[in-house]
Amino acid sequence: MTESSKIWVAFGDIHQSVKFVNLIPELENASGVIVTGDLTNHSPAGAIEKVWDAISSRNSTILAQQGNMDRANVTAFLKERNANLHCEFRDLAEGIKVMGVGCSIPTPFGTPGEITEEKMEQLLEETHDRLGEYEQLLLVVHDSPFNTKLDVISNGIHVGSKSVRAFIEKYQPAIVLCGHIHESSGEDVIGKSRVINPGMASGGGYVLVSVENGKLDATLKQI
Repeated sequence: MTESSKIWVAFGDIHQSVKFVNLIPELENASGVIVTGDLTNHSPAGAIEKVWDAISSRNSTILAQQGNMDRANVTAFLKERNANLHCEFRDLAEGIKVMGVGCSIPTPFGTPGEITEEKMEQLLEETHDRLGEYEQLLLVVHDSPFNTKLDVISNGIHVGSKSVRAFIEKYQPAIVLCGHIHESSGEDVIGKSRVINPGMASGGGYVLVSVENGKLDATLKQI
């Protein structure tokens, strides 16, 4: 893989089920792995270590963030390994940056990584304020943006984050990766932004994020 051509494998909503890791053909040769959130189910002892070991056995370059089902110990674990993406950003290539904000807005289930819409807006804006100059942005969020194909639960109601949607409308990142709503995997657009939810990892959905000759792109894939 040349310097002008890079590929990252992205997925989320792992929920401690790691059998899918050995089924992704591009994983070992990718530049790295991006995890959108929900690595665990309420983060019992040893859970994040199990997920980390499964992924890092095939690719040791990992950027990940907590979802609503992850406790703060997941972020602490990722920070220790210089792998945390929650409220952080990195350079993917010249002029191309990735920034992440995990967690979700409140759900009926009272999960540990829930925050208010106001807090979500604050975290997104504060992280973006630190980015500096960029030409293209890859936004990685756990919560799906409101009123899209990607935030619809089984009864047809849209439950995504209005703050996430407003941020996308304002800044128009080239690619947005999200998750959280397992039953709404797929792709949608908000203005010029392509938004992709690969669904639950154990269902086989993942995204190939590529940089080819300075252009950021993404493709939804299925095992």
